[in-house]
Amino acid sequence: MATGHRAQWKGFLKFGQVSCGIALYTAASTSERITFNTINKASGNRVSRIFIDSETEDPVPKEKQTKGFEIDNGQYIIIDPEEVAATIPESNKTLEIEAFIPCSEVDDVYFDKPYYLTPDKAGGDAFVALREAMKKSKVVAIARAVLFRRVRAVLIRPHGKGLIATTMNYDYEVRSSTKAFEEMPKLKIEGEMLDLAKHIIATKKGEFNPATFDDRYEAALGELVKAKMEGRSLPKPKKVEVSNPNNLLAALRESAGLLKTGATESKPKRTAANANQGAGRQRATRGTASKAAAARSPAHRKAS
Repeated sequence: MATGHRAQWKGFLKFGQVSCGIALYTAASTSERITFNTINKASGNRVSRIFIDSETEDPVPKEKQTKGFEIDNGQYIIIDPEEVAATIPESNKTLEIEAFIPCSEVDDVYFDKPYYLTPDKAGGDAFVALREAMKKSKVVAIARAVLFRRVRAVLIRPHGKGLIATTMNYDYEVRSSTKAFEEMPKLKIEGEMLDLAKHIIATKKGEFNPATFDDRYEAALGELVKAKMEGRSLPKPKKVEVSNPNNLLAALRESAGLLKTGATESKPKRTAANANQGAGRQRATRGTASKAAAARSPAHRKAS
């Protein structure tokens, strides 16, 4: 893995009687997002978090805090942190594959967090053999291990030169879709309405390219911070006009007509290069904000 990345977990990957040393690296992170502190408006100072007793309102220091499970309104079973720690299963540092299943059988609603899975120097042959065999067989692997103090199910699938290991939500953690969809109307769409919808889909087909997705909220926060630093105000955003067609068929005809005549092509297409430029501007904005924050720090003022 590239220098600067620290493995989140190291252990062994076992399939059958074969095992090889591996490491997991975080594949997705929110560390680059802009974050705020809570500030006292009157003094401009940062606010500290203090735990207080819900009845006496007295502060409770950390050494006097413990865990509790509510069994009734205001009634708790006290559980010491040592008792919680004792329930954590011991880890044998082994990610053991239990089954190989077809890729199509995996419902991504169970996906939790992705990790890059790489081999150590001595385990490359076994790792590559597993990766290539999974590619040829078009399967993914279900494995289990103690990760981050919990027994976790992990989905492993080939990804480029390595593997992706995604921790999985347990069945009890995934809510049933039955209740969410129970009020769905029973409608049968056919004829011109269905044909127009299919036409719109056909004319808007593209390819998945995550580089073209820009985080507009993060960019807006960056612009806000930059404007504050420069002592200027941002223009008020234009009010979004939401269309509310009374006739679905008419709206579909209008959309299909616009797409057919190319009226929707007036805006420039997003490209990976444009997206990278946008990402660069976001990083530059965050960098400017960070430098300004460092310049306002007590240590900097003392040095100057």
